Amino acid sequence: MKIATYNVNGVNGRLPVLLRWLAEARPDIVCLQELKSPDERFPADALSDAGYRALWHGQKSWNGVAILSRAGMIHETLRGLPGEPEDTQSRYLEAAANGVIVAALYLPNGNPRPGPKFDYKLRWFERLASRAQELLDSGLPVILAGDFNVIPTDQDVYKPERWTEDALFVPEVREAYARLLDQGWTDALRKMHPGERIYTFWDYFRNAWGRDAGLRIDHLLLSPALAKRLKAAEVDSFVRGWEKTSDHAPVWVELKPDRTARRSIRGS
Repeated sequence: MKIATYNVNGVNGRLPVLLRWLAEARPDIVCLQELKSPDERFPADALSDAGYRALWHGQKSWNGVAILSRAGMIHETLRGLPGEPEDTQSRYLEAAANGVIVAALYLPNGNPRPGPKFDYKLRWFERLASRAQELLDSGLPVILAGDFNVIPTDQDVYKPERWTEDALFVPEVREAYARLLDQGWTDALRKMHPGERIYTFWDYFRNAWGRDAGLRIDHLLLSPALAKRLKAAEVDSFVRGWEKTSDHAPVWVELKPDRTARRSIRGS
């Protein structure tokens, strides 16, 4: 099973790019971020024609997350994170698909800091950690997939000294991400590429793509049940070089079959 995350930076404006990548990569499940589309304008028909069912949580002009599946039905389990009832930003969507709990998330950027946007980011991180612990405690196979807007280490950014004051890289945010991992999650891309500089985002400015001046901010975190099945994790960085593309590239994991489930089926 192949599960991917992709910040499309506008699902309607980048639809040709998204459909091209889906046709070439053929992921089974995809988490999208930054739809920048109200619910009624989400391109469900075009995605259905491409073979994907969809569940989405849109917002006009900003934010928005979705889960796509070509591996069966998607059953929504949670829309929005608990803990802040007045929060109307569309940043979290969770569902069961193909035997896995999939959480699609778009963590706040947090800039400028200090200020209310940074405070909101830290609160959102706390709410995510609370839900993530509940998911771990369930013992189910779970993946947290999305744009975390976190650069975890110096290894994950071109010229880290230039980012020391940015909300993606300050100690409070990096520590929050580390605490999340300490719950028992596996950072799949880093697990498979422990010594590499590997990026998922390249700014549109200053020829960042051409210079490979990137950041790793899109992550796939696996619960212990899924970490045991991890086979591969990669970035489809070539997509960043396509015309009219997002400033992010798709990131994906490949999981081995669930042999435990097969044994259970045979024994029933």
